[in-house]
Parts: sequence; C-alpha cells; structure tokens
Amino acid sequence: MPEYPDITIYIERLKHFLSGEILQQVRIFNPFLLRTVEPSIETIVNKQIVGFQRLGKRIIFVFPDEHYLLFHLMISGRFLWRQPGAKISAKISLAAFDFSKGSLWLTEVSSKKRASLHLVKGNERLAYFDSGGLEIFDISLQQFRDRLTFGNHTLKRTLTDPSLFSGIGNAYSDEILFQAKLSPIQLSQKMTAEQIKELFLATRQVLKRWTDILRRETADGFPEKVTAFREEMAVHGKFGKPCPVCTAPIQRIRYADNETNYCPVCQTGGKLLADRSLSRLLKNDWPRSFEEWEEKKAAIVAVANECSPKQK
Repeated sequence: MPEYPDITIYIERLKHFLSGEILQQVRIFNPFLLRTVEPSIETIVNKQIVGFQRLGKRIIFVFPDEHYLLFHLMISGRFLWRQPGAKISAKISLAAFDFSKGSLWLTEVSSKKRASLHLVKGNERLAYFDSGGLEIFDISLQQFRDRLTFGNHTLKRTLTDPSLFSGIGNAYSDEILFQAKLSPIQLSQKMTAEQIKELFLATRQVLKRWTDILRRETADGFPEKVTAFREEMAVHGKFGKPCPVCTAPIQRIRYADNETNYCPVCQTGGKLLADRSLSRLLKNDWPRSFEEWEEKKAAIVAVANECSPKQK
C-alpha cells in the first residue's frame, strides 16, 4: 500500500503535470470504484483542478466550490500517466481522467478490487474522511509521546493506526522499528523515555530518507514503480535474507495479507517472535530463541541428509 513517501511523490508530480488543467472527461470502468452518488462525478467535468492534498493515505484533487475527489489506492491501486489515446489492459483499469495533455489512469493489479473513489462537496464532508492521525513532521516529541502512549498496544499496531499517526503503513513501520532497534511487539506504555525519543527520530528519518530517495528516482517523470518491496529496504520483505547490520536472517510474523519483518538480533535480543500459523503448528516445539531456531533447522537438515539416498 502506498504510504507517506509514495503519496508525497505522487502529489508532487501530479502538481507538476496537472495543476491548473481542466478535467475533460472521466471514464469509470469498474462500477465498484466510485463510492458516492451525490454530487455526480459529472459535476467536476470541464472544471479546473485548483490543488492537491494528502489526507492520511488518501490523495485529494481539489476543484472549485469546495469539491474534493478522494482516491484511496489501498494495497494495489496505482496511477499511470499516459499520452492521449493510449490504451491500458481492461483487466487492471479502474478509471481514466482525461486532460488536454494526457490521461491519468487508475489501475489495480489484483483480483480483489479495493481501491476507492469519493467525490464530496464542502469541508465538513471532507473532514469525515480524516481519521485523526497526527502528521509526524508537524508534531513535537511530547505530542508524539502522548499519542504513542494513549493506549497500550504493540508498536507495530500503534505506528500503523491511522487514528494515531498519519500515512504510516506496513512497510515503513518495519523500517522505522528496525532503525530504532525496537521489537514490533514492544508495548507502547512499557517504553523508556529514551526509546520513545529514538522511535520519534527514527520515524522522521526513515520517512524523510525514503521520500528523498523516491524523489531522486522519479526526477522529472511520473512514478511508475510504486511498491512496498524495495531492494534498498533493510528488513521489510526480506524474510530469510541477512540483516544489513548483523547478518542474522530476517524473520517474520504473518497475519492475514500482511507480515511483519524484523531482525531477531538487532530488535528482539535474540528472541524469536511467534509466527501465528507456524507456532500453532509446532506448539511446544516452537523455539524460544533465534539460536534454538537455528539449531532446530540444522538438526532437520542433518536428518534429511541421513535419510536421503546416498549418491554413488
């Protein structure tokens, strides 16, 4: 799912390509995309775009008379910029927004179409979509501490809760916690003052660093390769690969469609966190530490080698 860095770059490039442009036509290809009926989508046709905003993980196109077009890309939704008349696979196309200089396509490469589009009128209706999360670059350390410790939840859940902090999701929360050297299951009300400060600084640093990286990569073009899995990331999506600091294999906790990645040496003091599906299968045999896990794996490999037919 696109998060703060990705959405920030999307908005910067949309401003470059479309500020002041008139929306000539809207083509909706998936009937489940548009979630509002009033005002009609035709209301903004032939109207000039007067601005762009970010609200959490939503991208907002601002039109005259307080009309707001809100995009939530969810996990697989993406924007593509194409020249007039260009065609895109009907299988992934959700909508197209046509302008004199080109078309902005909304696509979703997934069988589960989760991206959504809302058109609302008035600031009061817009405020309905504000989950209340704080913007990390607009708050002080004290404000961060107050919000972080408002409830007593795991750091992974706390960072990704849109009602607490804005724009942070599964991918960058992994990177933030790795930089802060904190366990994803550390409880927010059990942290020291120094840990809270480190987490605050790490959150700002990771989001800024990745925004700068994406800005350099995109340059004067349009972001075409928006993904939550990037080679330069330290732990996210790196299950089984060596930690860039200590070389221990990166571990994971899987749940639903997501997984949390972490280093068992740098972040959890050698403790292996229970993977819900795997630990349920192993029950009492679930290893208590990273070292025990490595020993079990070595023993399994040894047994497998003994049982396999010996090559002549």
